[in-house]
Amino acid sequence: MTVNLVGTVHQMTVQEVSDQGYLLLKGTEKAILPNEVVERKLEVDDSIDVFVYHDKRGKLIATAELPKVVRGLYSWVEVIEAVPNLGVFVDIGAGVEVLVSMDDLPLFQSAWPVEGDKLYVTLTTDKKERLLAVTGSERDFSDLFTFASDIDLNADVSGYVIRTDREGAVIITDEPHYRAFIHHTEREREPRLGEHVTGRVIEVKEDGTLNVSLLPLKHERMDDDAEKIFAYLTEAGGEMPFGDKSDPEAIRATFQMSKSAFKRALGRLMKEKKIEQRDGKTYLK
Repeated sequence: MTVNLVGTVHQMTVQEVSDQGYLLLKGTEKAILPNEVVERKLEVDDSIDVFVYHDKRGKLIATAELPKVVRGLYSWVEVIEAVPNLGVFVDIGAGVEVLVSMDDLPLFQSAWPVEGDKLYVTLTTDKKERLLAVTGSERDFSDLFTFASDIDLNADVSGYVIRTDREGAVIITDEPHYRAFIHHTEREREPRLGEHVTGRVIEVKEDGTLNVSLLPLKHERMDDDAEKIFAYLTEAGGEMPFGDKSDPEAIRATFQMSKSAFKRALGRLMKEKKIEQRDGKTYLK
């Protein structure tokens, strides 16, 4: 079995040399080391440190170029492709692309990483000894987090999303590495796992973690909400079946804002004499 070789770095010995490359041996396990991934010429019985994995045809391949991550160790890697109903592929270096299974990703594909996002992963193998990448849990970040103390409210912080669900999202900020939580009411949409986001600090907690909002300040948000409603009315021909007594869920589904934010925006537009309300509907003036 090759389970102890795949996804790790081993010192292997050259058993045979051919025009295509080298046949390496460790115990009873054999791997092919192609010529193009070797910087120096090798001879029979030479030893070399290699990373071992299966190619798409199932052959055991070795490379002398070592990747960013191996089994048992975590590192940041970049997402190169998302495949619906399968997962996402990440580049671990050394010319090796590895799948992060959909079982290790958020339930909804809208929260899956896309090309360019970054994940903190380690390597494992499935029952067929195929190499897989698995994302780190919050526990795997515990040694990276720094206690937050000297940071101002409304200060901007940026970082990568390491957990996301309907309740909220957790990011690890760029250095210094703080743990920051984004409640679902402090975002317009659920951020993607691995997405790099920027928000503002709304609370520094006693345990040294942060609460962060991805929403603008209230006065800035009201401007955005008013513009969104005004644009909707314009596109709808100057009339919409929404007013200050409309159903909150219908408002959120249509405008992605709470009813209180919707009413504030309507009030602003009415004060500016841009709209009027009649019979539960809103019209452009």
